[in-house]
Amino acid sequence: MKFEIEDVTVYFPYDNIYPEQYSYMVELKRALDARGHCLLEMPTGTGKTIALLSLITSYVLSKPQSPLKLIYCTRTVHEMEKTLAELKKLHDYQVKHLGPAARILAVGLSSRKNLCVNPRVLSAENRDSVDAGCRKLTASWVRALAERNPSVPTCEFFEEYERAGSGAVLPPGVYTLQDLRAFGKQKGWCPYFLARHMVQFANVIVYSYQYLLDPKVAGIISKEMQRECVVVFDEAHNIDNVCIEALSVSVRRQTLEGATRNLHRMEQEIERFKATDEGRLRAEYQRLVEGLAQRGDLRVNDTWLANPALPDDILKEAVPGNIRRADFFLRVLRRFVQYLKGRLETENVEKESPVAFVASVTNQAGIDQKTLKFCYDRLHSLMLTLEITDTDEFLHIQTICDFATLVGTYARGFSIIIEPFDERMPDVQDPVLQLSCHDASLAIKPVFDRFQTVVITSGTLSPIDLYPRLLNFNPVVSRSFTMSLTRDCICPMVLTRGSDQLPVSTKFDMRSDLGVVRNYGRLLLEMVSVVPDGIVCFFVSYSYMDEIVNSWNESGILKEIMQHKLVFIETQDVVETTLALDNYRRACDCGRGAVFFSVARGKVAEGIDFDRHYGRLVIMFGIPFQYTLSKILLARLEYLRDTFQIKEGDFLTFDALRQAAQCVGRVIRSKADYGMMIFADKRYSRHDKRSKLPGWILSHLRDAHLNLSTDMAVYIAREFLRKMAQPYDKAGSGSKKTLLSQEDVEKMGDGSLNEMLY
Repeated sequence: MKFEIEDVTVYFPYDNIYPEQYSYMVELKRALDARGHCLLEMPTGTGKTIALLSLITSYVLSKPQSPLKLIYCTRTVHEMEKTLAELKKLHDYQVKHLGPAARILAVGLSSRKNLCVNPRVLSAENRDSVDAGCRKLTASWVRALAERNPSVPTCEFFEEYERAGSGAVLPPGVYTLQDLRAFGKQKGWCPYFLARHMVQFANVIVYSYQYLLDPKVAGIISKEMQRECVVVFDEAHNIDNVCIEALSVSVRRQTLEGATRNLHRMEQEIERFKATDEGRLRAEYQRLVEGLAQRGDLRVNDTWLANPALPDDILKEAVPGNIRRADFFLRVLRRFVQYLKGRLETENVEKESPVAFVASVTNQAGIDQKTLKFCYDRLHSLMLTLEITDTDEFLHIQTICDFATLVGTYARGFSIIIEPFDERMPDVQDPVLQLSCHDASLAIKPVFDRFQTVVITSGTLSPIDLYPRLLNFNPVVSRSFTMSLTRDCICPMVLTRGSDQLPVSTKFDMRSDLGVVRNYGRLLLEMVSVVPDGIVCFFVSYSYMDEIVNSWNESGILKEIMQHKLVFIETQDVVETTLALDNYRRACDCGRGAVFFSVARGKVAEGIDFDRHYGRLVIMFGIPFQYTLSKILLARLEYLRDTFQIKEGDFLTFDALRQAAQCVGRVIRSKADYGMMIFADKRYSRHDKRSKLPGWILSHLRDAHLNLSTDMAVYIAREFLRKMAQPYDKAGSGSKKTLLSQEDVEKMGDGSLNEMLY
């Protein structure tokens, strides 16, 4: 369908549109017109992705004089493929209506592991090994050697790509990762380097969050992007955690031992070069005297991770004299590694600010702050000079230099925390030194500053007013949308007590209570006998899930549950979990029915959909608070309180309830779907906890469902399932329309649309 939003003709590839999609587009257009950032919360299963893509691509088509580019960031490769598939459908529709003028180039960009087509490189087991395998075949010095000695192996796909030169381009179209690999095989070109090259010409780029938020990756991949870009972070409810992880570093004993081995190998390489090619070391020294900015741009096949700290002024300074010579630099690193080893030999938990830590390094190891700041770039330069290709072997020394650069650059927003053992396993000596970032705005600030419009969107952004404070920005539009439904197909309930009227909760003092464990078991047992097909249960942690399942097994409850449905469990092993999910789906498909036990904050809670018969009920056992005795969490809470005036309790509740909402939101993936959500904990009945759930869940949570016991919940479930079995009008009627045709959209002004939505 085709309709107007003010001065923009929107091309939408389906015959009908949801009212909330329409109003989502209106708000998004306001943000684009204002050239500002926006926060938009839209319920899961209401076509958020296609609404975003349709509006932004149509907006660009309507303003050919302003060359806007769309950068769409997803969390997983699976989501990236889904987005590109939607875009393909939209692109075909636009070309059908507008002809060749609507043609665009859209590429998905991922790691070498997902794009490489060279079987020799792909045989490596993990991403770092694939990266190193690629460098061994494509580094400029390897290729120069191969020209003199044909027996040196190179990558035929990269060689073909290089030979094609400026002719190596992608024709207009939408390319998924699969399409890029197929195109690369057909032409004999390397899909990874081709995609990297085409990013600067593409109208739409779809890639991972890390490519913009992690400065080490963003410095290489995204530095070319112009200001006229619309950046979309989809499923961005955890964006603050992604920002923090991008700037946090952990150092363990194994890291330091590995770094010592790396330094020894580099010393041997330097001695070899001194004997055979000292001019190369002298040339590098000269470059460093002139400053890092004079390095010139590296060839694309030689680039490595960029500097983890962001300020550009570093590049304009000359590298400190004491680390310009390669052997001097290695001595500095040895002293730093030795210092860190000493710090790990501690009996007590220690917490320090970066300023105090740098002062201590200067006093005890004689390394000043400026030297630390340049460690990462100096290491990068040295590894290129020494022609090191197996970068996966050098991850340990990279981590040490990453740590040094961050601690030398930032004075605020970080803490150094040294723990001699994990508090949950105090008998096991496993000291860890963590540089922990507390301020999510540090990683995302360059994105807000650099790009015209940044859109942060997800199904769970409640309470929406906390995100601007956490990320330190001012959105021009901040809206939360509800779901327009012709029938109440979502049934949330708060269960506060068991059939014996004893309260249930995973509060620390109650969670191991046998009465609570028994009541949770009885609740599930009653539900498996009433609810057809699939049931998903989320627990607050792996340890709690193990404890409860063991207890149910001993008391015979698990055996009774398995008479009704099969039971599958998520583990920390990805392969096992994938197999369990596959078998769970097969059990639901064949009518046997199944229960899936999972963990909040786990892989399943974040990325797996339990739509249709795979999820008719989801039970959230307890409130998934973070481990509140964690030293890192306590330091972050203190920082948030002092800097952004966010109270500890408010942040913890907000964080726990966005995780709970993410878990229960897995069951509704479209409006034709239906499902029940049980929040099984007495604390959900408190207004201060409950009010932080997304509006689209709260709007269906009736007062009568706020304080239920198991038998009442079973009765409500029976009634709900009976109601859902009746035929219903999918499009709605009158003012309750939930599917709008082209005529409906044209007929109504904004006023009548708002009337229908609210």
